[in-house]
Amino acid sequence: MSSLIEEINVKIKDAYEVLSPVVHHTPLMPSKTLSDMTKGEVFLKLENFQKTGAFKVRGAYYKLSRLKGRESVTRVIAASSGNHAQGVAYSAAALGMEATIYMPRYTPFYKVNATKSYGAQVVLHGETYDEAYQKALEVANAQKIPFIHPFEDPEIIAGQGTIGVEIFKDVSNIDMVLVPVGGGGLISGIAIALKKLNERIKVIGVQPSGAPAMYLSYKQGKLVETPNVFSIADGVIVKKPGELTLKIMQEVVDDVVLVDDKDTARAVFTLLERAKTVAEPAGALSVAALLSGVVDAKGKKVVAVVSGGNVEPSMLARIINQTLFVEGRQVKIRGVLPDRPGQLKRVIDVIAQLGLNIISIEHERVNPLVAPGLAEVVLGLEVPSREVIKLLIIKLKEQGLDFEVV
Repeated sequence: MSSLIEEINVKIKDAYEVLSPVVHHTPLMPSKTLSDMTKGEVFLKLENFQKTGAFKVRGAYYKLSRLKGRESVTRVIAASSGNHAQGVAYSAAALGMEATIYMPRYTPFYKVNATKSYGAQVVLHGETYDEAYQKALEVANAQKIPFIHPFEDPEIIAGQGTIGVEIFKDVSNIDMVLVPVGGGGLISGIAIALKKLNERIKVIGVQPSGAPAMYLSYKQGKLVETPNVFSIADGVIVKKPGELTLKIMQEVVDDVVLVDDKDTARAVFTLLERAKTVAEPAGALSVAALLSGVVDAKGKKVVAVVSGGNVEPSMLARIINQTLFVEGRQVKIRGVLPDRPGQLKRVIDVIAQLGLNIISIEHERVNPLVAPGLAEVVLGLEVPSREVIKLLIIKLKEQGLDFEVV
């Protein structure tokens, strides 16, 4: 391996000693559900149980502790729209340092408040992360304050690499580790640690198809910028990855794959329902790769890194509701009824006979597309299967009630 890899591996060993009394050694939990679905043996590395709710505190604390030890630094600056902000804020407070975090102006309030709760000063600047990042760099350079980069730093990478050490200590005979990828700091650290412990372990990165900068860079062997990006996995949206992380990944990472937002939403839902754990969309990318089949786990012992659990409650609610509809466990049916007493009861009686639960009723009398004297009705239902939906439509038609699935 290159001297760079060797250098960072030495730092990973040091980081493990520094971080052991500070961060959680997070659970490596077997998942029977995912094992059955993939025909492999799947374990979840639950970094959503980490302090601040994500892996970022590892790299942040190690970096700040080294700065404090080497240079007696008392103040740092960072830019982030989420987990890195909280990791730096928490670490600075724990080490008796001051932290100023630049965040985009439209960062959700819960992320801003969480960062402030750890004692950091938050400055809202710009419309995007890139604008906040540039401003933070400008201030850091002008005031000669260390800037804490989220991934393009050997000590940040080393801190994240301690996850690989923990995985190997808990289950050494693994075949593959799946890791969410944004800028590449997390997977770089994990891959270095694991390849030094057992070079046959495959390390595969997972990135959203709507923000594929590192995927394209890795495949093409050069930095690729993607100016137009969108994904529900906002924690890994990076328009341009780092030179350092790309160099490392090309040496120690075996592949990078893409998953779409539908698969990511399904992964969040599956983790919530079956593993009883809350993952943010970015944190669930590794599980999305398994569920979508872009990574074949059949007959293999696989670790999926769940990198964080800081999901906005409204986003989680949308994911749950949409997934229930996609899987046919909730459904909306629509029909037109005579606008007179007793007609809606006829529909409800049929629904009750099949033992279904009504979760919403919309009764529209003024729709210009509906003839006078009629009313459009849309009902939201909980159903056990798609077959029951078909049976419901048939039963309604037998009663002279013409409904369709929306």
